[in-house]
Amino acid sequence: MTSPSVSVIVVSRGRGDSLALTLTGLSRLNYLTYEIVVVADAEGQEAVRRLGLGDEVKTAAFANPNISEARNRGIALASGEILAFIDDDAVPEPTWLTHLTAPFAEPEVAAVGGFVIGRNGISFQWKAQSVDHTGIATPLAVDETKPTILTPPPGRAIKTEGTNMGFRRSVLAQHGGFDPAYRFYLDETDLNMRLARAGRITAISPMAQVHHAFAPSARRTAARAPKDLFEIGASLAVYLRRHCPAEQHDAVIADMLEERDRSLIAHMIAGRLEPGDVRRLRRRLRDGIVAGQTRDLSELTPLAAPTAMFKPFATRLTGKPEVVAGRSHNRRALRRNAAEKATTGASVSLFVFSPTTLFHRVRMTKAGVWEQQGGLWGKSDRSGPILQLTTFRSRLNRELRRISVPRGLPSP
Repeated sequence: MTSPSVSVIVVSRGRGDSLALTLTGLSRLNYLTYEIVVVADAEGQEAVRRLGLGDEVKTAAFANPNISEARNRGIALASGEILAFIDDDAVPEPTWLTHLTAPFAEPEVAAVGGFVIGRNGISFQWKAQSVDHTGIATPLAVDETKPTILTPPPGRAIKTEGTNMGFRRSVLAQHGGFDPAYRFYLDETDLNMRLARAGRITAISPMAQVHHAFAPSARRTAARAPKDLFEIGASLAVYLRRHCPAEQHDAVIADMLEERDRSLIAHMIAGRLEPGDVRRLRRRLRDGIVAGQTRDLSELTPLAAPTAMFKPFATRLTGKPEVVAGRSHNRRALRRNAAEKATTGASVSLFVFSPTTLFHRVRMTKAGVWEQQGGLWGKSDRSGPILQLTTFRSRLNRELRRISVPRGLPSP
């Protein structure tokens, strides 16, 4: 069966360096027919030019702090059968689109979500979840080796994470895309609820994986402490007006204020916020709720056909997957070897083990290499034992088995 054409849409604001790494990952996908659409401010546009991709990707200049409007701007340019979304602080595994699009072979599937890996590059940040009329997400148990088509009970929806989700363009356009009333937060959750209410089907594809770094922004620090909570409050109020009975609003808001207060205090205890910051953030959150309670809620209308022809991107992956592995005292030579292989079109996985019990971390380098570092006897999965006695070859094979499917490697 022919794989569907895909438009990958990235929205970026104030994160040029992070966007560059996202684009490095997107340029190294093992997929035949895809285009890249970047909706970004001046910093993001410059990152596209700096990578020499100005003639290969579609771009739209957009600096307004409204992710829903930005995504709709990207949809207007996107011509693929499937629209895939990824954040500008995330990097996809090479087989991301292969696994994300697989469930669309079933004609009833309208949306697909994948698994999201956290900042260490190994542990999962989000898997499968459902969401209700209050915006609260609940984990779902699914087979983590293959896609699952899910039908939620009435009043709930299958949640897709904004940094790893795909939709049929025709369906997304019919339902009006993203609601501009959500400038940040709950934007994709609102879409999930609208699709569920219309009887649309969502699948979860666990092997469609992206690495999400949680880069700093105007709304949070590098340590993930909030800088501003206004739009979170506003979006919650909008979401409740759209999906929650009015008599439940006060209780839901009270629970949210209590939960956010606990989080702010935890950040303050950890030294990431000052007492004055906590007071200001509490005030901004409440001000946002008030603003959202009166924000204009316009009726969404179907989106127009794309304004541009499909622009196929020529992936840089033209060779077979390669594995480079060695010990930490040879780190420089190993990295040089891996980078050289990457320039030839290989998808390169580099493993650097030290004679320690250090925890493992995975990242994509600027050279387009997947690099994993850690102690030979340290843990990669954070739920495992701290000390793991093993040989170099056994440890390498175990890590290869863990990543073989999303990385497109043969299992050892």
